[in-house]
Amino acid sequence: MTGGGRRAARSRTRSSTDVNEEDDALHRTKPNSKLRRAKTKDHGNALRILNANLKIMLGFSIVAAIIIFFLVNHLINPAEEAGRPRVVTPFPAPKIMDLPLFQGEHKESLYWGTYRPNVYFGIRARTPRSLIAGLMWLGIKDGRYFMRHVCQDSDELSTYGWTSHNGRDFGHQLLVDQDMTLTTSFLKSKEDGSGYGGDWAVRINVQSQAWNDEMKKNVHLFFYLADEEGNALSLGRDILDIHENSLLASGWQTDIGSWQLHLKSKANLEVHYSGFRTPHVHNLSDLVQENLASQLMRFNQLQLPDSYESSSNILVFQISGKIPLEADIVFVSGTRVNSKVEERITNLAGVSLTNQIKEKQGEFDSKYENRFQLADKLDSKSINVGKAAIGNMLGGIGYFYGQSKISVPRNSNVKNQDDFLLYWPAELYTAVPSRPFFPRGFLWDEGFHQLLIWRWDLLISLDIIGHWLDLMNLDGWIPREQILGAEARSKVPAEFVLQHPSNGNPPTLFLVLRDLVNGIKKNKFTATESTEIISFLRQAYVRLEAWFQWFNTTQSGKDSGSYYWHGRDNSTIRELNPKTLSSGLDDYPRSSHPTDDERHLDLRCWMLLAADCMDSIAELIDKEKKLGKEYGSTAKLLSDFDTLNQMHFDHASGAYFDFGNHTEKVRLSWKPVMVGNNHVNRELVREVLEWPELKLVPHVGYVSLFPFIARIIPPESWILEKQLDLISNRSILWTNYGLRSLAKASSLYMKRNTEHDPPYWRGPIWMNMNYMILSSLRHYSLENGPYREKARAIYYELRQNLMRNVVQNYHRTGFFWEQYDQKRGKGQAARSFTGWTSLVVLIMAETYNEI
Repeated sequence: MTGGGRRAARSRTRSSTDVNEEDDALHRTKPNSKLRRAKTKDHGNALRILNANLKIMLGFSIVAAIIIFFLVNHLINPAEEAGRPRVVTPFPAPKIMDLPLFQGEHKESLYWGTYRPNVYFGIRARTPRSLIAGLMWLGIKDGRYFMRHVCQDSDELSTYGWTSHNGRDFGHQLLVDQDMTLTTSFLKSKEDGSGYGGDWAVRINVQSQAWNDEMKKNVHLFFYLADEEGNALSLGRDILDIHENSLLASGWQTDIGSWQLHLKSKANLEVHYSGFRTPHVHNLSDLVQENLASQLMRFNQLQLPDSYESSSNILVFQISGKIPLEADIVFVSGTRVNSKVEERITNLAGVSLTNQIKEKQGEFDSKYENRFQLADKLDSKSINVGKAAIGNMLGGIGYFYGQSKISVPRNSNVKNQDDFLLYWPAELYTAVPSRPFFPRGFLWDEGFHQLLIWRWDLLISLDIIGHWLDLMNLDGWIPREQILGAEARSKVPAEFVLQHPSNGNPPTLFLVLRDLVNGIKKNKFTATESTEIISFLRQAYVRLEAWFQWFNTTQSGKDSGSYYWHGRDNSTIRELNPKTLSSGLDDYPRSSHPTDDERHLDLRCWMLLAADCMDSIAELIDKEKKLGKEYGSTAKLLSDFDTLNQMHFDHASGAYFDFGNHTEKVRLSWKPVMVGNNHVNRELVREVLEWPELKLVPHVGYVSLFPFIARIIPPESWILEKQLDLISNRSILWTNYGLRSLAKASSLYMKRNTEHDPPYWRGPIWMNMNYMILSSLRHYSLENGPYREKARAIYYELRQNLMRNVVQNYHRTGFFWEQYDQKRGKGQAARSFTGWTSLVVLIMAETYNEI
């Protein structure tokens, strides 16, 4: 990865050639010990809460948690007794995705889609064994050809991404590869005679600026179909002359029945093909390149060999011609007799397709304005960037199927010859943070993604959240990174695949659920939408309870109302400050010596969000249960201002901090380290210069602002003014491009964490945190209090800085970025990172989550 992006919390990428295994085959890996939970001996309580009423409320909450865990552990048949370890046993409740609102027309309408975000253009169905399609082409650089297929930075495309996409039946994408510009338009149609899921078409348009270069006057496109069921695909009758017969291929698939693929174009095209029999779709570009290389060596021709292996389940069609070139690929399902096949093909090609694309583009533009109402707020340049953000987010939604690899829990009775267990086979429909770097599901990212998506398409958002919650195991745990199937695994090194059941991730899905509950209370939804949301929450409630209780028990601290992220390494000799991967904030400074005495401020605030949301859901769906009432008690405890200040506030600095066993006198030093057979290496090793002690961890940054984000601070409190000062001080967090993640005065500001890990959450600007801070600034600017005007002024300037920087970077580079440099505002780390950077749309619209 470039720029050190997510070298720890995200799994680093690898090339598709590194995976040569069957979809369900597994090779042995060792768990990453850095992600293991590490505990040390008891150092004793550092603080006692004196408020007796709060103790009573907490006592009720603990009793409730014990009851739920007793039910799960004892009344439900223990998984081990049935031969399956608990950690890989599904949660025993009806699946959310079995709800009627996700069946029928809704399910069929989302059957086909651009659900392969890891490739530049790919289509599949939302089914485990799908017919999949995709596009490759030969790019040219320095007089050499390079195959383009899988999204990767090394291809050096100037830009690529969806400039518009509605998440359902239309998308338009722009890709600029050196002097060549490609556009791909995707359109779905459901007509009389269509099979399940309907028909679809792809328009590919190629233009070039290199008119004087003979090599660049032609283009070689490769469109393919692959059947994951293994069904043989049939070639068209006269494939080499598409003007006489447009049929490229046909076949049969379980869900859709018989189907046909056609190529329509007025251009003078040359078509060649190859057929393969292989289960490996993720390394298809390698097979194509090998075929082309062989043909070039034998016949000096850059074309596929027009060969077809017996029972080929993959067909690749090379479409070559002079630039400019435009071609329409049409897929029709249900091609039985009298199903109006020719009429449907004609309607999805040529002038008819042009008109439908224009109509869909107009609908997208209208919906965008209707949802976000930016025409009177921003210039067209900013509005178009916002369209690209929502288009990339929706166009990057993927469908995955497979089994996660789970590390064997410590103190487990599980006997396994490998170091991992397999989760049950599961499907996941989800947005992804980045197509080239992180084209798979990440739990804490998804909550931020859905803040945007639910405002665009409520049912798509509920569908995604439901898929995530259905991944819950018997203990109420959800794996934080979803690496499902061979195509997803092809992007991840084996040592980063394992998921660790002791480690959580911020429960950001509650951000979305809180929005939905508040929206119902304030009559922001139609009657139908409200009914759908309530139906969803009723089915999801038992899973949400289990999720909350998993956090409330496994991540709880020693002191009443305290929590800490488990999984930090207390024995590291190479990390300057042991990472807290489960928090999502990775290398953000925590206590120097991890122990179970820690109190993590951000997790406390996440638990407040979860408890408050659970209380609101229980009230909304009339859950007249004692547990529903205890969520309110827990929320009251965690929002108690005096208790928060006793546990986390530093009066000298006016800031909130974590608490733990800490010393500031830690450094990385070059030292000789013995490795192998008496071989000595010089390595950067952690050196501790004084004994740590239990105290507040004095690092001002994003974590310090979580009580502000959670709006625990009363609007009349002098502590609120202190937070506004921290935010607006240029020597601390303020920059002209957004708020930096760690104060310049911090001893770990922009410090490397290891020899190979550059600073990540130690200075750069992140949009997800800036969005939440901006949301609370807006809140306090509307509350009566002495600091209202100050909050309003800071809010206005921060919003302008964030919007301006993202828009300028997009126009300068053609991409959204994972993070932004705090000195110059330059995009850095992963590029083509739409993810939570797309929250810029909500910032433009001044649409924030409410409490």
